[in-house]
Amino acid sequence: MKWVRYSTKTEHGFGVLVDGIVEIYGGDMFANPIKSQRTVDLRSVKIEVPCLPSKMIALWNNSHSVAAVQSLDTPTEPLFFIKPANSYAADGDEIVLPIPGVGRIIYEAELGIVIGKQCKDVSVEDAGSVIFGYTCVNDLTALALLQAEAGFTHWSRAKGLDGFGPFGPVIATGLDPAELTIRARVNGRERQVYTTSDLILAPASIVSLVSRGMTLYPGDVIACGTSVGVGPVPKTGTVEIEIDGIGILQTHLRSVDHAVSE
Repeated sequence: MKWVRYSTKTEHGFGVLVDGIVEIYGGDMFANPIKSQRTVDLRSVKIEVPCLPSKMIALWNNSHSVAAVQSLDTPTEPLFFIKPANSYAADGDEIVLPIPGVGRIIYEAELGIVIGKQCKDVSVEDAGSVIFGYTCVNDLTALALLQAEAGFTHWSRAKGLDGFGPFGPVIATGLDPAELTIRARVNGRERQVYTTSDLILAPASIVSLVSRGMTLYPGDVIACGTSVGVGPVPKTGTVEIEIDGIGILQTHLRSVDHAVSE
């Protein structure tokens, strides 16, 4: 099933996407959602982020390929930062870069885990039972801000600007995450392609390890980290993140200079 959240001029709702039609549900997406008799055409609504996370956790150095290319140690624990709520952006959103001279913006295509049940200190064996589904994530980074000061890496600032955490367009349930193919296209040109077999820590291990001492709530998103092939987005550009069984997340970026001149 592919779960979506949508809005119109008069309502906000959620449901399951089937052949371009949203079958509308009520209640709580993560706790016994109730199917209604109503439907809405996908073309007549705005797709919103598919859930409202209390936090988005994003992993660094979770790729065998990246670790090899950059001569990084293989981690036994997830190395992660947290992207704030202001960074969330939905499929199709335009992100106007908010800081003049912010420099190059880097895309990263990632598989996102969506938590479905509150959990803490969950075992690897039980982690699957708290995973609701999977989504596409584009972990955007303002590269110049990342190392703006010697001795301190600005993870939160460089990755937490408005709109720098696009995810969606759906949450796909029933997927086996073991061999999914993940792609990134910039202005239609494929720039990144890899499979989830390149991940050092698999989703169940990530959820188990992150939940040690940190409560995860329904709707929380964990971005699994990216592989080789990341790169810059032009001053005006469209990035598409595509994952098997989930779909395509599209994000439009535009610099302050272009926004003002137009």
